[in-house]
Amino acid sequence: MSPIFPPGRPKLTFLSSDRPEALEARERLAAAYGSVDPAEADVIVALGGDGFMLEVLHLPIARRIPIYGMNRGSVGFLMNDYAPEDLHARIAAAERAEIHPLTMTARDAAGRRFTAMAINEVSLLRQTRQTAKLRILIDGKVRLAELSCDGALVSTPAGSTAYNLSAHGPIIPLEARVLALTPISAFRPRRWRGALLPHAAEVCFQVLEADKRPVSAVADNFEVRDVVEVLVTEDRDVSMTMLFDAGRGLQERVLAEQFSV
Repeated sequence: MSPIFPPGRPKLTFLSSDRPEALEARERLAAAYGSVDPAEADVIVALGGDGFMLEVLHLPIARRIPIYGMNRGSVGFLMNDYAPEDLHARIAAAERAEIHPLTMTARDAAGRRFTAMAINEVSLLRQTRQTAKLRILIDGKVRLAELSCDGALVSTPAGSTAYNLSAHGPIIPLEARVLALTPISAFRPRRWRGALLPHAAEVCFQVLEADKRPVSAVADNFEVRDVVEVLVTEDRDVSMTMLFDAGRGLQERVLAEQFSV
């Protein structure tokens, strides 16, 4: 395996959320280790919670610089434990996880098209008190003519322990090369629990009765209201590298989550 960064101590840049503990940690670590301009960095050190890690992964620079997160937020599933000591050694020994995002292409009722990237999932959600009605096509073939639900989502393996798991979707090993298609509070058909799809599949959601039952589409934190059609594909041409402390890699975390009680 090729080195993650050049030999010697990697040049670090520190990014933080606006939480007080994250800001304090950035100031402390930058003083201890030095912080270069992101364009010159070998590693981005992200300080915050999982939401902030997603923000950093959405930065264009994340496509070429590995990211090492430390938890200064709440859950921190995507983060390492916070400790200011021996940071260079921890990063040098870190395990890396390569992740690929989803691309969402959404068309709204006015005919406008929007494209966005999702690290975790693309979700469709009802906008009013009435259930949404969705038709689901996989690679151009209708697989579910009508799903009455609160919504549905397509999740990456990296995102399968997030909203997907809360919606009772499956946890997917990181290297499984599949996507989860999961309904959210399905009403009809009641017994449909979703599907596992090849990672190269194109998922198309068509919103039925869109005027009466409006639906929004969300790619991580980017929302499009009043959608009528949404296409979701995995983008294997985009790759991001996340760094995790030895023995606590993302693959191990995803596996361990399946046995948590």
